[in-house]
Amino acid sequence: MMPIIKILLTSLIIYFCSWLAEKMPNLAGFIVAMPITSLLTILFLHYKTNDLHNSIEFAKSILIAVPISLLFFMPFLVAEKLKLNFEICLGLGLVLLFFGYLIHKRIFNY
Repeated sequence: MMPIIKILLTSLIIYFCSWLAEKMPNLAGFIVAMPITSLLTILFLHYKTNDLHNSIEFAKSILIAVPISLLFFMPFLVAEKLKLNFEICLGLGLVLLFFGYLIHKRIFNY
């Protein structure tokens, strides 16, 4: 039963944010930027494993990953100035995200 509740809750949050983005993109952006998924995942992890050390390590990983993951948005920031279309921004963002992953991997040696 718990996996179904997890899936429904996370799906509803994503659905709500995508719906809100059509109506109020700035507010939706702020809500999406909040660590909602991190909060839910840490909560689910802790209550499933009751392992504080694991939860702490997970939180540390998130703390380091968040600024690195912002690399994804860099092409969107310069899109108008460089006349980039959406697909190019998305592709470049994914490439930057991959390099961010390599940085994260190097920091945590996994």
